[in-house]
Amino acid sequence: MISLAYDTLKLPKRISLAISRGTRSESRLAWVRLTSGDLKGWGEAGEYSIGSHGCTLEGILEGLEIAKGLLEHADPLDRRGIDLSLAAAGCNTSVRSAVNQALWDWLGLKVGLPVYQLLGTTSAGAPPCSVTIGIAPPDEAVDRVRKWNELGVFRAWKVKLGSPAGLDFDRLMFSAVLQALPAGALISVDANGGWTLPQAIVMCRWLADHGVEHVEQPLARGQEADLTELRRESRMPLIADESCLSSREIPALAGRVDGINIKLFKCGGFDEALRMIATARAHGLRVMLGCYGNTLLSNTAAAHLGGLVDYVDLDSHWNLVGDPFEGATLHQGALTPSARPGFGVTYVPTHQATIPS
Repeated sequence: MISLAYDTLKLPKRISLAISRGTRSESRLAWVRLTSGDLKGWGEAGEYSIGSHGCTLEGILEGLEIAKGLLEHADPLDRRGIDLSLAAAGCNTSVRSAVNQALWDWLGLKVGLPVYQLLGTTSAGAPPCSVTIGIAPPDEAVDRVRKWNELGVFRAWKVKLGSPAGLDFDRLMFSAVLQALPAGALISVDANGGWTLPQAIVMCRWLADHGVEHVEQPLARGQEADLTELRRESRMPLIADESCLSSREIPALAGRVDGINIKLFKCGGFDEALRMIATARAHGLRVMLGCYGNTLLSNTAAAHLGGLVDYVDLDSHWNLVGDPFEGATLHQGALTPSARPGFGVTYVPTHQATIPS
């Protein structure tokens, strides 16, 4: 028997994040608690939007109400059966992700082990966690670099490009950021589908000459066929994000890109993330872990997969005012979970997120 409870979190961003498709100044999420016996696993669902794909907070709350009834007589060890029933009932991927995450947390608590040990990995060896510079005028982008450096020592940096203002703006902003980054920084670019094919060819050549390691989602979802030509013309690896929602879409991307970006809200949970990792590896692809406006709750969950991937981009919680969770910490540039059972996340009430116990 499983009982499900949840609360809404609406947390402002310290700095609004602008990408090619728009700007976000707030994260709207649901904190999910799943109880079976005397143990309680935690999960998180949050908004995201990729064209016709995605979900709103309202849709998340509707899905969680459906999930309450479906879980009442379920076995917490039957993660596959639970996910199939949620999908059949029309629950969106963010709801399914929150429930699946909570079931993994519950399992870790049940056996007294951190989830990364259940996966056969350690907390060490994860790639450095990148931090993001959103689209902004050059002076504001440079100031964002300064603020990240005040927060901690970061080795990897992701620069958002694909500005509606055009390629000249992209180049000016990137050049300013490049001058401000610490020596030896690992640099990647994410266009969030903001370029046309001709623009992407030009920018990939230009960025390759400026020390960029890879480019993420250069073309919009729906233009996957054009990735073949772009990859032929690019001297950098291409990573698919919006073009890869789940493991089912990976085989068609093989040969068109060099890697895929996994996000728990997008794919539907921890189990699907593991399927995506296995499928990507079977096709010789690199793997990245990404996030939307996640708190440290779901970023810590994703960090337990860190030993299985090539890139980690789980920085959203550092940009939230009043994140009420404590979990994985920054260690030598990597987001590192603790050795506590489950995902090892605790709740610490804040002024922005005080939820009755």
